[in-house]
Amino acid sequence: MGRRKGIAVVIPALLLVASATEAQAGAAPEARLSAVVAADPGDPPDQGGQNGGQNNGGQNGDQNGGQNNGGQNGGQLDPNDPNGGGQDGGNGGQGDQNNGQNGQDGQNGQDGNGQNGDGQNGDQNGQNGQNGQNGDQNNGQNGDQNNGNDQNNGQNNGNQGDEQQEVKEGPVASDFVPINQGQPKAEPQQGQNASTGSFTSRCGTNQNEHHNPDNFIVAPGVQNGAHHIHDYVGNLSTDGFSTDESLAAAGTTCARNDQSTYFWPVMRIRNQQDDSNQAQQSTADGNVGRIVTPAQASMTFEGNAQGDVTAMPRFLRMITGDAKAGTNGTANARAQWTCSGENRVLTDKYPLCPGGSQVQRVLEFPSCWDGQNTDSANHRTHVVFPDEQGNCQQGTQAIPKLKMTLSYNLPNQPLAFAVDSFPEQGHAPVTDHADFANVMPEQLMQQVVNCINSGRRC
Repeated sequence: MGRRKGIAVVIPALLLVASATEAQAGAAPEARLSAVVAADPGDPPDQGGQNGGQNNGGQNGDQNGGQNNGGQNGGQLDPNDPNGGGQDGGNGGQGDQNNGQNGQDGQNGQDGNGQNGDGQNGDQNGQNGQNGQNGDQNNGQNGDQNNGNDQNNGQNNGNQGDEQQEVKEGPVASDFVPINQGQPKAEPQQGQNASTGSFTSRCGTNQNEHHNPDNFIVAPGVQNGAHHIHDYVGNLSTDGFSTDESLAAAGTTCARNDQSTYFWPVMRIRNQQDDSNQAQQSTADGNVGRIVTPAQASMTFEGNAQGDVTAMPRFLRMITGDAKAGTNGTANARAQWTCSGENRVLTDKYPLCPGGSQVQRVLEFPSCWDGQNTDSANHRTHVVFPDEQGNCQQGTQAIPKLKMTLSYNLPNQPLAFAVDSFPEQGHAPVTDHADFANVMPEQLMQQVVNCINSGRRC
């Protein structure tokens, strides 16, 4: 009898060891997955889920005595899924539903689905937020205590993860038209108290080839957060991991020690070879061809049509345009394509310029600041555009308006060139956009304000 009791004790112990071993084996593939997140200027990145359904709660449900293999389906990698997600995140949720009816399973759901599953790491790896969205929606509905948050994370990351969808072919021939088909550029009429001066920060044209596919404003701490290559002028240190402190400590390409960072997606000549260090990643993201830096790049700060401007705060961050306007719609689109010497602009077409004329991109930033914040959740609401007459809305104040003018020597034929874009945007010209962070010393910013308000050109 004593021997039988000994056997009865050993067998459950062995089962516990085997269960722990399986749990460790199920978690091991997480370390082999690489982190990739795409950034949406309109949707700040969610820190939710890396392995898209790996260790998805059902595993924990099975540990709590259920007979459903939801954890296995949720946790295994699918070799046919390029997004690095679990084979079936939804099944992981079902595992929890069928096997974990108590608070302990809710806690397991938190561990499996929130931290190591669809919520936290799925989109950084997953490149397809659908895994995060579907898995988390199922699990959030199935009673796990903290999976309501995962549901939100999955949906937010779904927007970002879609960046890594199939590459949309583009541009197409109809994206190119002669500049005479553009509309005359409208400018607000200057009021009696307008600030008519300007200040140009001379920063070069990125001759030092400062390029990367990062965006520390909308995807901080993420490599390849933009999924397209940026040209940078100004601050020499700018990358996805930039902070106020790192920017303030860095050198600059600009005169007068303007340490600000100015950046925009590169232009490419499509039928020429990409010889850059990022060629492999760019090709995977659908951005092909030789990068062409601007022949001229003007970073000019202008005044307000109705009154004086006040100083920008140091470390103010701003974006203009919508890198996803091809799918989001044009509400935030600010693209302006033209040719040198022309007063017509195109928003959703590339210009074919007459002989001797350069292709130009004009990128104007918002200039009505809320007076308090250097950034906002969507990177837009703290600084907005004035109305058509140049008036800033109530509760905001006019600051110097940054106007980037980028001029290029490009072939004058359809399909020959395109701007870098997110994979699913097809290089649509309406997606043109740019980013800026003010790191001017305060004395220099005051010089900018004085030049503008006194009507001088500096």
